[in-house]
Formats: sequence, structure tokens, C-alpha cells
Amino acid sequence: MSSSGLSQAGERFREQFVELLPTIQEEWPHVALEALENTRGSLDEVVNVIADQSGRTASVVREQLLEFADVAGEQTRKLGDSLQPLEEQLEQLLDDLNANLRPRIETPVRQRPLLAVGIAAGVGLLAGLILSGGRRR
Repeated sequence: MSSSGLSQAGERFREQFVELLPTIQEEWPHVALEALENTRGSLDEVVNVIADQSGRTASVVREQLLEFADVAGEQTRKLGDSLQPLEEQLEQLLDDLNANLRPRIETPVRQRPLLAVGIAAGVGLLAGLILSGGRRR
């Protein structure tokens, strides 16, 4: 792997480090969590910590960690792809709600602004009394 490829892999690993910690601990349970956290996600440092404490070679550890990162990245992409249709549906529902509900709310408020302000103040006062009443006890 070229030096830029290693740099990109190291950066990708750093971004995924927190999510990869449980997998790393499962694979190498004898490596202290604190030692791993102290690496701050640096691929080289994580490799050195694991290699020192496991007796495995650094190249084997690096290969395995990068494989973990690739698998996690693929799972993240799949999750993102599966959420895309839901996001589009939600956006459509919000647009529909905005188009239908807004006029129903704005019309009475524009017709009777003082009544709307009075109702809002009353609701605010009532909420304040309920919340402050709970603090006094």
C-alpha cells in the first residue's frame, strides 16, 4: 500500500475508532481499554499496543484492524442506503403537513391576533405554574 493509501486508511480508522473499540476488545480481550483509548485512534499506536500485548506481529494486527474498519464502513454505507427511502418519505410527509396544517393554524391567528396572543400567554402561565409548583415541594 502506498504512503497516501496508508494515510487514508489511518484516517478512516481514526474516524471509526470509537465504533471499532468493542470489536477490538472482543478480538483482543487482554488489551486494556485504557491503553487503547490513550492511542486516540491512531492506527499505528493501536497496532503497537495490540502487538506488544498479544505477541502477534504488527503487520498481522494492522491487516486485521483495517479489515474491521472496512467491514464497519460497509455496514455504515448499507445502513445509510437503507435509511435514504425513509428520509425521503419523512421529508414528503413534513412537506405535506406544512402545506396542509400551516394554513389551518395561520388563518385563525391572522383573523384574531389578540385572542391568539391571549391563549398563548395563558398556556405559558399555566405551564409555568405547573412547573414551578413541582419545584416548591
